[in-house]
Amino acid sequence: MTGAYPRAPYPCPVTSPTPDALLGPADVRELAAALGVRPTKQRGQNFVIDANTVRRIVRTAEVRPDDVVVEVGPGLGSLTLALLEAADRVTAVEIDDVLAGALPATVAARMPERADRFALVHSDALHVTELPGPAPTALVANLPYNVAVPVLLHMLETFPSIERTLVMVQSEVADRLAAAPGSKVYGVPSVKANWYAEVKRAGAIGRTVFWPAPNVDSGLVSLVRRAEPLKTTATRREVFAVVDAAFAQRRKTLRAALAGWAGSAAAAEAALVAAGVSPQARGESLTVEEFARIAEHKDAEHKEQGPQ
Repeated sequence: MTGAYPRAPYPCPVTSPTPDALLGPADVRELAAALGVRPTKQRGQNFVIDANTVRRIVRTAEVRPDDVVVEVGPGLGSLTLALLEAADRVTAVEIDDVLAGALPATVAARMPERADRFALVHSDALHVTELPGPAPTALVANLPYNVAVPVLLHMLETFPSIERTLVMVQSEVADRLAAAPGSKVYGVPSVKANWYAEVKRAGAIGRTVFWPAPNVDSGLVSLVRRAEPLKTTATRREVFAVVDAAFAQRRKTLRAALAGWAGSAAAAEAALVAAGVSPQARGESLTVEEFARIAEHKDAEHKEQGPQ
């Protein structure tokens, strides 16, 4: 179900205009109670109840008046409303039936002058391949903890028009995404995110701004898409296959860890040497550019031997 106003029998229970159109703690609880919504661990739902926090997120994301923002997991609409204050258009992707049905009414009631700038896609973000309206220029979201990395990577791959991203994720995930080579937490998410963008930590978020309060801290991650795609003759799938293999056995040397990927330890060593990477190195020390070079030289052993 897509579009600005999906027809659903969920009236917005918060209809009285307030000086601040954003949702506060009482508004969030009132909305949730009226809809019979209880945040679920299964979907990693923790609703932001602090207007200052969502405005801070919008500022940190550097949302501009001409931006077309896509938001994943809008929930009751706390961040959605703050984005609508700053952006040209906002498209929200929501999987929950009740939340998806209620959100357009919440927007219409609290920010009627911007309601025509809002669209809803009722779907699992991991399955979204197109969005209504103009192509998105920014992704800003409080991502559900349990699917944060897959959703982020899917959106970056599927919508190359997204130039800037700011996501709120579990603090540990934020550290992994923004980690540099050599770090203990550098791994698959770090390398794959860096394929698309320059990645950095952009702040921390306390637990008390959520309902229910999570038992983990949250962090903001900024991703600015590379102005030019990574220069490599290997495809994204080929490079990511090397990354996955390298970190599946991260304590092993790359010669051993990539043996299955290359066909043998000798073939892995040939690819590594051809790529200018030590066979004794480990995945956690490599940049995304080095992983790409390894992918380019997968058949180095056969090429050296010549036709059989």
